[in-house]
Amino acid sequence: MTMDGGTAITSGRTALGIEFGSTRIKAVLIGPDHAPLAVGSHDWENQLVDRLWTYSLEDVWSGVQESVAALTEDVRRRHGVELAGVGALGVSAMMHGYLAFDADGELLAPFRTWRNTNTGRAAERLSAEFGCNIPHRWSVAHLYQAVLDREEHVGRVDHLTTLAGYVHWQLTGEKVLGVGDASGIFPIGADGGYDATMLARFDQLAAEAGVELTLAELLPTIAVAGQPAGTLTEAGARLLDPTGALRPGVPLCPPEGDAGTGMVATNSVAPRTGNVSAGTSVFAMVVLERELAEVHRELDLVTTPAGDPVAMVHCNNGASELNAWAGLFAEFARALGAEADAAQVFETLFAAALSGASDCGGMLAYNYLSGEPITEFEEGRPLFLRSPDSPLDLGTFMRTHLFSSLATLRIGMDVLQKSEGVRLDRMFAHGGMFKTEGVAQRFLAAAIDTPVAVGDVAAEGGAWGIAVLAAFAAGRAPEQSLPEYLDTEVFAGASLTTAEPDPADVAGFDAFMVRYVAALPVERAAVDHVAVGDRQTDLTPSADTTEEQPA
Repeated sequence: MTMDGGTAITSGRTALGIEFGSTRIKAVLIGPDHAPLAVGSHDWENQLVDRLWTYSLEDVWSGVQESVAALTEDVRRRHGVELAGVGALGVSAMMHGYLAFDADGELLAPFRTWRNTNTGRAAERLSAEFGCNIPHRWSVAHLYQAVLDREEHVGRVDHLTTLAGYVHWQLTGEKVLGVGDASGIFPIGADGGYDATMLARFDQLAAEAGVELTLAELLPTIAVAGQPAGTLTEAGARLLDPTGALRPGVPLCPPEGDAGTGMVATNSVAPRTGNVSAGTSVFAMVVLERELAEVHRELDLVTTPAGDPVAMVHCNNGASELNAWAGLFAEFARALGAEADAAQVFETLFAAALSGASDCGGMLAYNYLSGEPITEFEEGRPLFLRSPDSPLDLGTFMRTHLFSSLATLRIGMDVLQKSEGVRLDRMFAHGGMFKTEGVAQRFLAAAIDTPVAVGDVAAEGGAWGIAVLAAFAAGRAPEQSLPEYLDTEVFAGASLTTAEPDPADVAGFDAFMVRYVAALPVERAAVDHVAVGDRQTDLTPSADTTEEQPA
């Protein structure tokens, strides 16, 4: 007999997942059947301060408190009960970045997010020294760049972590990370821990630059999915719920990154499966059957939350520029006196893209709000251009911006599929771009020439994924693996719709990419000649397409 939501909540048969996304902090409460019982969220925005993308820690806590309060009210409204406790809890957040603390737990420098691309020298040197790709956004690149720049605080670093690791630490007192999130801090070795040889080499490089440290002592402990990772303290409970209604003592799973929770939310944790998440950034995660033959700067090597190897194609710029254009069209509609909600605007614009020229008819767009390492840009300038003979129609214009949102992903996937011969049975797509049926899904299938599935399994995104990981840690059967748990207990009845690559779309995307790559010097000229003011500003629209964007 299925337990009703109110009974599940009052009896503690629930798991709460909280994810700190790029533009939204979201909390999802699930029941014994893993279905969402209540949701709460809070919008937030990164800021460009002193030319570095950041969020304040004050906003971390005010935002999560608003999310939990909204979830509590949703519980009250939908189930007629009060939320006093949960059965399990998990925290996830944007991967990578730089959060460094001293021995007293004080933040030594403003939080530097994954979006920053000021770490080029460090990433290049570490990649050469380690013999593996260390991207700009990885935490170790941020640390080494601070060493190279002789930042005063480096000698006082006592603890280095990610946003998920920081929040988990404050809630439990435990300095621990899930292996998936940890793999975006520093390379993982064959034993499942940080690679010992590379740790020793990093210490040598730091010493050569005049900084004595032992990196292994600064990094969080690693845990894999299913392992316990502490319990919610009294102080931690108050950080989530200042009213005091939420009881402490809740077990927590290892904190994870948004890439790992996206894999869980799409059941893409087994070899030959993968997923694409399209939001402020866009990235693909492909679970590998074997080691890659070569080192490629376009590919990260990370892991699933269970520790299996994953090739990651990460593009800093995703759907934000697409959202900005949709906002402009909505503003124009309002100026005409035509009121349309966001869902109608996106559905209309996306539907129009289906009638656009298959190769975008000479139009080009670069969605670079920030730097884009895959195409070797340290900064970005959003850009739209067309040849004099290209017609300017709505369908082709929108297709161009949708193609642009996937273009750098295509470059990375070409390396994975063509250079390394990695094969995929199916790619799962999630995020707001894919909510308008049959549009972005169809274009992604063309971009990577692979069947692309969508469905309702990832409706609540990474917050739901970390709630599932919390439930897995709290209630899994002995020796049950994460893939087995997902297959048999979470996704057994999931319904998916799969789009096969259309040959005309594939040919059109290929032609678009030839022009896109050839015109990259135009984007370079825009970066070189169009200045960005030094004032504090934010360039990211407030909608987050990884979660509830109506598109």
